[in-house]
Amino acid sequence: MRRRRVIGRFKRSKQGGWEGEITTLTIQRKIRLVPNDNRVSDNAPAFRVMLGWQTIGDAWEKESRSDPPRDYLRVEIDDPFYPLKVMLFPDAEGMTAQMVLPFAHASAVPPNMG
Repeated sequence: MRRRRVIGRFKRSKQGGWEGEITTLTIQRKIRLVPNDNRVSDNAPAFRVMLGWQTIGDAWEKESRSDPPRDYLRVEIDDPFYPLKVMLFPDAEGMTAQMVLPFAHASAVPPNMG
């Protein structure tokens, strides 16, 4: 099994989203994923990524191709130094989750930096 770089740990929020902290080489912040109540189509993000009251990204609901399929969120964070495209995988109970870099991002980071 391939190992992914975990950059964040999250827990369910009372509002139905997620809250936690991400840590990368350029970011160490507490963020929230807030349900997007203004979805106008199925392609619209399911969540807004928030830093305080500022929107810094979006997240879409996805399902893995594994057997059995697994629900996760595809998250895009607009960092001016290094925009992140990451995944948030909830645990089996759906109460906690890990944010991970996909393999392409993880291999781009030098081994002594990750």
